[in-house]
Amino acid sequence: MSVSVETVVVLSVAVLGLWIGARWLVDAASDIASAAGISPLVIGLTVVAFGTSAPEFAVSIVAALEGSGDVSVGNVVGSNVFNLGVVLGAVALLAPFRATETMLRRDAVAMAVATAVATGVLANRVVSRPEGLVLVSLLAGYLIALGVVARREADDTGGVSPESAEKNGLEATESTIRLGPDAGRLLVGLALVVGGGHLLVDSATTLGLAVGVSEWAIGVTVVAAGTSVPELVTSIVAARRNAVAIAAGNVIGSNVFNLLGVLGVAATIRPLTVDPAVPASLVWLGAITAVTTVVLVTGRRLTRPEGAVLLTVAAGYWLASAVGWPSG
Repeated sequence: MSVSVETVVVLSVAVLGLWIGARWLVDAASDIASAAGISPLVIGLTVVAFGTSAPEFAVSIVAALEGSGDVSVGNVVGSNVFNLGVVLGAVALLAPFRATETMLRRDAVAMAVATAVATGVLANRVVSRPEGLVLVSLLAGYLIALGVVARREADDTGGVSPESAEKNGLEATESTIRLGPDAGRLLVGLALVVGGGHLLVDSATTLGLAVGVSEWAIGVTVVAAGTSVPELVTSIVAARRNAVAIAAGNVIGSNVFNLLGVLGVAATIRPLTVDPAVPASLVWLGAITAVTTVVLVTGRRLTRPEGAVLLTVAAGYWLASAVGWPSG
């Protein structure tokens, strides 16, 4: 069975829609959060990170509703490997850095814990509705804890000035929230993300069947890379603005949201059963998560050679997944 030009065009349009929609979501949400006096790092860990994860959320939910558990879970696992290998690796190549912020170190630990919990849930290749609810509850607890810490730090520092926000790589905003324009961008961005997610699932599944590749392999490679474009673009922009803490925060927050929020909501909507290859993929994810967590928590400098290693590991994972090795 050959691949039609129409399928490739739809796939490209879907990725473009996801990217534009996510950018509008992030920009609008960041403007609102910054105007409200939230610190740039908190914005990176929450608003920006969760906004750039909107494509993963849309794709995994659509896939779950359509009964494509392999695409839904593969998207989450593959996206997290992409975030740590490609996104964080690219940031290190552009601007080697070390994590000095206490909050960033704490959230790196949260990412490791979320990875361990998700691995335990996926060990039997089934994510039940109760397990999905547990994951969502853990995300809610994480957000509440992060909010408490952010509020405490805001009280201690007296808030964040527009100059400070701009210094950290974020555009300064007016003190008053432009609710109309920002709400409009937020809604349009959301519509593009949801529509792009639907098109991406359909076209990627069709492409996989056409070339004889499993839905799982398509999920952890093509779909995962497509939905992770916003994280890549946002983090590279932040790194070029010398705001590596925001870039790293974007990756960490996105991974936590993917594992607890995206996977949890998808399983809550419809229990998921996945490919026998998932245990091997979880080993890859666990290994790259452990390495990056140690680097961030200990405050070691993430160097350019280490960034290149992260990129190589991600490339190796995709190659292994594409050829179906190792399989269960």
